[in-house]
Amino acid sequence: MPKKYIVVLIALIFGMGALFASCAGVPTKPTAANFKNPVITLDYIVPSYYTGWWTYGKAKVAKGKAPKFGGSSAVTLEFVFEIANPNSYPIKLSASQFFLYFDDYELRIVTDNNEMWIPAGKTNAKVMHVTLDPVTTWAKFLLAGKELSIKRGDKPWDKVSQWWKELPDMSFKIDVKEASFTFSANGISKVVGINATYP
Repeated sequence: MPKKYIVVLIALIFGMGALFASCAGVPTKPTAANFKNPVITLDYIVPSYYTGWWTYGKAKVAKGKAPKFGGSSAVTLEFVFEIANPNSYPIKLSASQFFLYFDDYELRIVTDNNEMWIPAGKTNAKVMHVTLDPVTTWAKFLLAGKELSIKRGDKPWDKVSQWWKELPDMSFKIDVKEASFTFSANGISKVVGINATYP
């Protein structure tokens, strides 16, 4: 083969290699067709603030003003979700919410609008916090859980007391229902929902 053809052939091979390399380096553009649903799982729930179980009624205080209906031991729970991004581009989590249930009793809606970017092909942990106290939980029990408590024969204060005493061990059923996580990429939005039970 003539030398000049060999030189041309080598140049073509290098040129095609550079072309393929440049194509491989171009990131995938998010579209409605290729935007895959992130995979969300509830990893665990843990009390991050807990002072036991106690309540008090009207009381004299040395400083400040006592709560009108007395006080009780607040607890803060952390709900840790694992969110896996199966896409070949980063996505943004912009909003999260779920309904919280203890032993099938609805307690409250938990919301979080803190944004978080999840890199392509990676998994991030999303932590959502909720603070509860026995008095407001008891009030919610009376309003939303009255029918269920009558059916089961549960007494509101006894049930609230049980939950607070068992929170450190997480020994009762906690449900995350109708959870919704809103994601976006390149102006395209997607809402992914899950339901989960712990433990």
